Amino acid sequence: MASVSLVKIIEKMKLENLTPEIDVKKIKVTQPDINRPALQLAGFFEHFDSTRLQIIGFVEYTYMEGLSEERKREVYEKLLSYEVPAIVYCRDMEPDPIMKEIAIAHGRPILSTKKTTSAFMAEIIRWLNVKLAPCISVHGVLVDVYGEGVLITGESGIGKSEAALELVKRGHRLVTDDVVELRKVSDDTLIGSAPDVTKHLIELRGIGIVDIKALFGASSVKDTQAIDLVIRLEDWDKDKEYDRLGLEENYTEYLGNKVVCHNIPIRPGRNLAIICESAAVNHRQKKMGYNAAQELYTRVQNSLARRRSEDDEED
Repeated sequence: MASVSLVKIIEKMKLENLTPEIDVKKIKVTQPDINRPALQLAGFFEHFDSTRLQIIGFVEYTYMEGLSEERKREVYEKLLSYEVPAIVYCRDMEPDPIMKEIAIAHGRPILSTKKTTSAFMAEIIRWLNVKLAPCISVHGVLVDVYGEGVLITGESGIGKSEAALELVKRGHRLVTDDVVELRKVSDDTLIGSAPDVTKHLIELRGIGIVDIKALFGASSVKDTQAIDLVIRLEDWDKDKEYDRLGLEENYTEYLGNKVVCHNIPIRPGRNLAIICESAAVNHRQKKMGYNAAQELYTRVQNSLARRRSEDDEED
């Protein structure tokens, strides 16, 4: 099961550890969702998911302030007897001494953030969804072309890296070469990134390893990118029928998500970078509601209708 170290969460979200006596290095978070324990503080623990981060907002904080000391001990003891990864106080609020005492006794870290409850919840859920998303590695090259994430795949040596290098020279941004780590952050979104070992590097046969960031600057690379389009390169087969209109979209599937896929035949004289650029812009136009293939089809139908009308008038 995927997990994120609590130490990473503290660093990323700039949280203050209010219980430094507790060792947080071994604590892992396995759920991208969070929980506001209002019902648990009121005594209802049925369906309580203790594996989530527990967030204390202004409402929970105000409710706890109104509890008697005896009731606080009873509720806190019950809440913290569960193995919650941590309790986070928002708006720079701090726990009362009883909460802190019981948390330390059970080894449950208490953290604090200056952010509002809603803002912190939105940020931590989004970040955890990415970090804990299902992940696979695929062989290919990922480039940001005009804001569209283009995943170029194909057999080894077919020219993926050369196409990526040409795209970078034309002002686009490289995300990763050779190995793409795909994460499913939602039913509609796949995020691609590079393994730490090969980040910003491209392998060119005959030359070797090239550092794109060092050669072309920080503006030529990107750490992550949503996958919008897949371009599959293949050797030209004169006996194969290739799509020349594009009226129907073809799809490929990763982690259960469908992504538009174009099979591009390779032969001498074809400029792969321009083809990738054109495919990205065309895909963007389709998302904006304009389909060139459909426009051609409409023109042909209108032309045929006019001819029939003219023929009928002559008769």
